[in-house]
Amino acid sequence: MAGGHAIRGSRVGAGPMGEAERGDAAPRVFISFWCANGHETAPSFLEGSVPPEEWDCPKCGWPAGQDESNPPAPPKIEPYKTHLAYVKERRSNDDADAILTEALADLHNDDF
Repeated sequence: MAGGHAIRGSRVGAGPMGEAERGDAAPRVFISFWCANGHETAPSFLEGSVPPEEWDCPKCGWPAGQDESNPPAPPKIEPYKTHLAYVKERRSNDDADAILTEALADLHNDDF
């Protein structure tokens, strides 16, 4: 033995924990969810609880439902929009022309 320490690496309270020390586990139920890619995941829920309608698939991130033959549709991925695209959604060309004319008039009035 190196150094003569018989209990090397141990600490007070070390050792396997059993059910007696942790208490009894709550009754669980496993519910299967399927995504549109066909992945199945079966998280556990407390017995008697109401599981969610959808669950995020841990493999692809798409929503998964409990009906294997009719999984939820994948999310619609919208392309990145610029600030100008958002402004154009809120304002018409006539509004933009009016704002521009007003801003130019203010600039010309500020010049001495």
